[in-house]
Amino acid sequence: MGILSSIKDKLFGKKTTVEPVNTEAPASTDQYATDVVVDVTVPEPEPVDVEAILEAAVKAKGIKLNWRESIVDLMKALDLDSSLAARKELAADLNYTGSAADGSAEKNIWLHKALMKSLAENGGKVPVELLS
Repeated sequence: MGILSSIKDKLFGKKTTVEPVNTEAPASTDQYATDVVVDVTVPEPEPVDVEAILEAAVKAKGIKLNWRESIVDLMKALDLDSSLAARKELAADLNYTGSAADGSAEKNIWLHKALMKSLAENGGKVPVELLS
């Protein structure tokens, strides 16, 4: 499981798998057997308020973390490893193709923006100012 998956799990909760429903009627010689039709409608999930979750996480920690600007603080707020190795893994998860040095401010800013964009694309309600 990658760092991006860990972040999404912390914010969105772990995904549950849904077992497919067998809609085929069992073979039967009974003259009254009928086909079974199952209509499963799954509602769209509500957007997850990323800002509220992160604010609550920071408040629970009781320390000052600037998750809005710092990828390191965001990861710390979620009790995730924020080491250089973890950020390298996150960069790979987010398909980083730039040339900024690992650990540089430029790369960390890119990671934060790319993460916010990814969260928004995957059901997260992210403040607009964090998407640009």
